[in-house]
Amino acid sequence: MNSSPFRRILVPILQNAKTFRGFSNIHAERQSSKKVTQRPKRIILMRHGESLGNVDDSAYVSTPDWRVPLTEKGKRQSNEAGKELSKIIGKDGKVFFYYSPYRRTRETLEELKQHVITDQIISIREEPRISEQQFGNFQNVEEVWESKRERHEFGRFYYRFQSGEAGLDVYSRVSSFISTLVRDCQQYQKAGYDLDNINVVIVTHGLSLRLFLMRWFQFSVEEFEESVNPDNAKLVVMKKRCFGGHRWYELDESNRKALNLPDWCTKPKNVILHNLEAQMQDEECTKD
Repeated sequence: MNSSPFRRILVPILQNAKTFRGFSNIHAERQSSKKVTQRPKRIILMRHGESLGNVDDSAYVSTPDWRVPLTEKGKRQSNEAGKELSKIIGKDGKVFFYYSPYRRTRETLEELKQHVITDQIISIREEPRISEQQFGNFQNVEEVWESKRERHEFGRFYYRFQSGEAGLDVYSRVSSFISTLVRDCQQYQKAGYDLDNINVVIVTHGLSLRLFLMRWFQFSVEEFEESVNPDNAKLVVMKKRCFGGHRWYELDESNRKALNLPDWCTKPKNVILHNLEAQMQDEECTKD
């Protein structure tokens, strides 16, 4: 039997297979050589220092909420927090700040910056999505008190203030901000920054802070309802942990207790699901 027809069919197939294997190897090498997306060393959340509205509800009657200032005590609290922040990031650490546009968060940031060397600051960005929950415009004190009593019975997450927001609305915009935060980190990496030496500091408000943690760690509405705001000017630290190709953040245990969160809420659910922590050595993350 003449084998030439089979040869004419078989040879191109074998050559194509060889070419495909070569292409696959090149593709795999390219994939393996791609730089792993880095993550900042820490994400540090902070509630503003004591504001005039924290000690006198009538401040909201004639002053828009976003223009309510810190008290002198609030400035001192924020200044002390700046000293603590400086110790956490160290002399060689870098930082970029996000802050709510509210006057009390801007004043808090100014106090923090007094203890961070200018060369350590990569970026300072105003971010409206981490603003305080909207309670309405100029506020009647008695109506606000009544609404807050009603909210206590109804639940903070779904209760909507008249002409204002529900906690769910704040959760949605904070979730959107987290996506931007991740993209910003990718851009800083592309620009050549070493994210292993960078700390993200977010100066915000009590409810917004808790809803950021709720979204990040994916705890339930019921668990959120049991949580409480951190004290004024309190730093809430999320530190990066690593195992193999996995990267995640864990909430400081003292912060978890202060916020009245369940034990498991210090780390993402997938870390618990796959028991990653039990497989890793208790050591600092190396370069990503």
